[in-house]
Amino acid sequence: MKKKLALFIPALFLLAGCSIKEPITADSTGIWNEYFVYPMSQLLTHVAHWLGNEYGLSIILVTILIRLILLPLIIRQQRSTMAMQALRPEMEKLREKYPSKDAQSQQKLQQEMMQLYQKHSINPIGGCLPIFIQMPIIMAFYYAIARTQEIADHSFLWVSLGAPDPYFIFPIVAACTTFLQVKAGMTTDEVLPQMKIMMYIMPVFVLIAGLSLPSALALYWVIGNVFGTFQGLYLKKRMTILKAKDAEKKNNA
Repeated sequence: MKKKLALFIPALFLLAGCSIKEPITADSTGIWNEYFVYPMSQLLTHVAHWLGNEYGLSIILVTILIRLILLPLIIRQQRSTMAMQALRPEMEKLREKYPSKDAQSQQKLQQEMMQLYQKHSINPIGGCLPIFIQMPIIMAFYYAIARTQEIADHSFLWVSLGAPDPYFIFPIVAACTTFLQVKAGMTTDEVLPQMKIMMYIMPVFVLIAGLSLPSALALYWVIGNVFGTFQGLYLKKRMTILKAKDAEKKNNA
């Protein structure tokens, strides 16, 4: 399920970028606007004012802040993933024990699977819940950048944040960093074909979208991707250390 979400979330951003609605204001109605997008827009605006009306710097700073706040959820998700990976051999044995697809065999398989999860104190959907918590926050921030009029009216470096990059630098950098982020997030046992495809296809999608979308969104992608790349490398190193400790405990037992 997480592999499907990994493919779905980046595509969702690109689709969302193609359907940016009217500017967000205090008069915008609806739960999504009032409690998610508008507060994020206000946060961006207040930080920009604090930085001397530098909305580009505000996007950078708030992007990093949100990613740091969400990092514990990512770590929790990784722990759940590692726990499920450790159980994979026992899960495969159960599937071999009940190869039949009839309802009775599948029911017994599910019962023994649940017993296995309870024995090791594992929540089978524990790795997916953090993703569903992150999605509204990240999407609200994305829409806040796209729909905050003050951002569109300001410039950063050589670009107008409300217009595409005339030199295509941000879209190209966003595409390159997308590739690095996906690659850094892959562990050694992640060899699923769809993940490999995503590593090469997603940068192309990001590049195409970035050529026509406001530079503010391309800047957001670049900063998020750079943070995600270092985050992936950190989590990969952390996973290697934890696996080594687990192997050492098993050897000493």
